[in-house]
Amino acid sequence: MSFNKSFLLISTNYFPEPTATGKYNGELIDWLIKKGHDCTVITTYPHYPFWKIQPPYKGRFFKKEIFSSADNGKLTVYRCPCYIPSVPSGANRLLMESTFLFSSIFIIARLLFKMKLDYVLAIAPPFHMALPALLYRFFKKAVVIFHIQDLQVDAAQGLGMLKNKSLFNVLYKIERVFLKKSNFVSSISDGMIRKIKFKIDRDVILFPNWVDTNQLHYIADKTLLKNKWGYSTNQFICLYSGGIGEKQGLDTIINAANLLKGNNKFKFVICGSGQYKSVLQQMAKEYNLQNVDFLPLQDKVVFNEFLNMADLHLIIQKSQAGDLALPSKLTSILAVGGITLVTANPQTTLYDLITKNDVGFICKPEDPQSLVDTLLNIYDDNIEGKRLNAISYAKKYIHIDNVINDFLLTIEKP
Repeated sequence: MSFNKSFLLISTNYFPEPTATGKYNGELIDWLIKKGHDCTVITTYPHYPFWKIQPPYKGRFFKKEIFSSADNGKLTVYRCPCYIPSVPSGANRLLMESTFLFSSIFIIARLLFKMKLDYVLAIAPPFHMALPALLYRFFKKAVVIFHIQDLQVDAAQGLGMLKNKSLFNVLYKIERVFLKKSNFVSSISDGMIRKIKFKIDRDVILFPNWVDTNQLHYIADKTLLKNKWGYSTNQFICLYSGGIGEKQGLDTIINAANLLKGNNKFKFVICGSGQYKSVLQQMAKEYNLQNVDFLPLQDKVVFNEFLNMADLHLIIQKSQAGDLALPSKLTSILAVGGITLVTANPQTTLYDLITKNDVGFICKPEDPQSLVDTLLNIYDDNIEGKRLNAISYAKKYIHIDNVINDFLLTIEKP
C-alpha cells in the first residue's frame, strides 16, 4: 500500500494459536504492524486445536491488550468471552460461534466511538463474522473484506455435522447476503473460489495461505534429526502433523499401519492435538501397532527441524472434503521441501496442485490399501526432483511477502 492504513480483523482464532486459521491471522497482523499499519483484532481466547482455553488466559471476561513500538504500527487486541466446547460437535460449535458473535457486537459498539478504521477483515469460519464487519461499515464506511478459509456451511452439510435441511437453507441464504454485501470476497484456493462463484456471481480474490521461507527451509542431513526424535536412520518416517479431528479421516493412517504391521521399514508419526486423538490411540492399541507413534504439537523453535525429520508427509482428507477447504499444513511442508502423499479426488485444487507442480503423490481418499500401495512405490522411487519442485513452488508462489503484498494491492484498487 502506498501509505499506512488501519485494519480491523474479526475472527474466533488468533495468536498464540499454533495452527490453522489462528496461525495465519496472527502472522497477517504481525506482518501488517511491522509495515507500519495500525491493527485492531476482535477475537476470543486461544483454544484451538486443544478445545480448551490455554494458559495464562482464563477467558471469563473481556480483555484488552495493547502492543506498540516506535518503529511499528500499533496493535490492539480485544478478547471476548465465549463458550468453548470440549467436544466440538456441529451443535456445540454453532453454540460457540453464536456466543462469540454476541460478545463481539459489544466491542463493535465500543469501536464506533473511536477513530474510523479503513479496512475490516471478517475471517470465516464462522461465516457469520461478516455480520459485525458489515455493522461496523454501516456506521463507519470502512471497506469490508470477507475472507473464507473454509466453506463452513458446505462442509457441515457434506460431512454430516448437522442434519437439519431447513437450517441449511437458512444458513445458505444468510451466507449469500454476506457474500453480496461485502466490498471484497477472498479465499485460499481456485477450487474454493469456483464454489463461491457458484453461490453468487461476483469477483473473488485469490488470497492463498502463505509461508515464511526464511523461517521454514530445507535441511539436507536427516540423520541427526531422526536421532533427536528417537528414530533410526533406516526408518522411513511418514508424518502427519496438524489438527486431529474426525473430519480428517485419520483412521486411514491407522488402518494402513495395520496392513504394514509386518514391515519394519515404515514408522507412522501422528503429531498434534484434537478430540479424535484418543480414538486413534485406542485403535492403534487394539491393533497392537508398534509402527505408530503419537506426539504432541511441537514448539515453534524446533518445528523446522521436526518437519525436515520426516521422509514423507501425509495430508489426509475424507472424500467429501473436496474443495471445501485446503489443508493449511501444505504451505509449511512445501517450504521445507517435504514430499507429500495426499488423499484427494481428481478435479480438486489439492489434486491439481500436487500433480501439476510435481510436488508429491496422490492416493484414493478413505482407502488404506491405496495408501499402502502408493507408499511402497514411493519407497523405491527417486523423489529428489519433487523435493526441489516443492521448494521452488513455495518461494515463488506462497512466500509471505509476495502473497500479502499482492493482496493489499488488489484491495487498494478503486
